[in-house]
Amino acid sequence: MRPIRNPGVQAVLSRIMAGWMRLCLGTIRWRHENRELVEGVWDEGGPVIVAFWHSRLALAPAAWDHQRGQPPRAMISLSPDGQFIADAVARLGFPAIRGSSQKTASPEKAKGGSQALRDALKWLKSGGAVAVTPDGPRGPAREMGEGLAVMARMSGAPVLLLGLSCRPAIRLNSWDRAMLPMPLGRGAMVWDRVEIGRGADPASVVDEWTARLTAIEARADAMVE
Repeated sequence: MRPIRNPGVQAVLSRIMAGWMRLCLGTIRWRHENRELVEGVWDEGGPVIVAFWHSRLALAPAAWDHQRGQPPRAMISLSPDGQFIADAVARLGFPAIRGSSQKTASPEKAKGGSQALRDALKWLKSGGAVAVTPDGPRGPAREMGEGLAVMARMSGAPVLLLGLSCRPAIRLNSWDRAMLPMPLGRGAMVWDRVEIGRGADPASVVDEWTARLTAIEARADAMVE
């Protein structure tokens, strides 16, 4: 067993990671663009899906106002490494819905992904928010499958696309070049909103949503240069 997959090691590391994220995200000077989109969703109430690229997962908890917004859940992969991330994110107020969005999942992971979708739809039906990384958990980076659009169509919930960036930051040597924040830096959040009709083909919106999410992430990067 890899050391990071040991439950005791994961528990310690998740506490350390959550504390570091809380410190960094709380001391970053954030700039916002199109924030009225998310504020409108908070004021309206009702279900909402929030989507951002996997590389910005460590920044995403800063975007949600727990006092104004719907109670959130985060979709996290079923992999052993995913448990470590799930624990850290849960400590920041985002309990996990566990599942896999891999395009070539094993039968066990495919079953887990189906259960995760059912759990997510149930949470959305209750009026909650679900955070999704549509290129996770293993990429390819910034390539969106149909899962996000399927969830949006089945739930009828609007999708808030979220571009995030910060500087200075650590970039990991991972498949997604994950961005980890540093304290006392500059940060940016850029929002967009999309929807899909209940009778629409999920495949018909994937290219557009991919382009829009990539564009607002690039805009966030430019805002912290």
